[in-house]
Amino acid sequence: MTKEDLYKELSYVNHSRANRQKYALLVISNPDLIPKVLDILFQVNDKTSCRAAWLMEFVARENLDSILPYLDRFTEHMHTVHQDPAVRPVAKICEYLIEAYYHRDNNHTKDYLKPEHKERIIELSFDYLITDQKVAAKAYSMNTLYLLGKEYDWIHPELVTILEKDFNANTAAFKARARHLLKKLKK
Repeated sequence: MTKEDLYKELSYVNHSRANRQKYALLVISNPDLIPKVLDILFQVNDKTSCRAAWLMEFVARENLDSILPYLDRFTEHMHTVHQDPAVRPVAKICEYLIEAYYHRDNNHTKDYLKPEHKERIIELSFDYLITDQKVAAKAYSMNTLYLLGKEYDWIHPELVTILEKDFNANTAAFKARARHLLKKLKK
């Protein structure tokens, strides 16, 4: 499938779980499509990039190992994504990666995720927390930073400062997640 063919197929990707799963399985069974999905994802001013982001999130959820060879590219360009419907899946993919990395069981993410990838994820996650993003991206970023803070001792104090500063100015969903994390961080 060419990039142009994939671009046309992405017009059929919508929010339905079954639909996204169908296309995720297509990509997982044809890993040569992943660079093409990333090409479209990083056409950040095109609304189809959001559909590519949804697809990448589902691919990561279904088979995280399939995206691992593309971590350099993903982490180098993920900060360019700015449309709200694409930001949330990027934040979720980062959360998947970090959760897998710190999971007690051995997995391939531990082999692929390098310090430079983690540094880019830290930077993006803090950016999502301190900029005007939807609550889902902020919530995924909070969790990502909480986990990374177990390795990088400077993260937790910064995270506490941001969560406390922004607590009253945010939504109920933000407050609930922040309250939960602040309890953990202050133990």
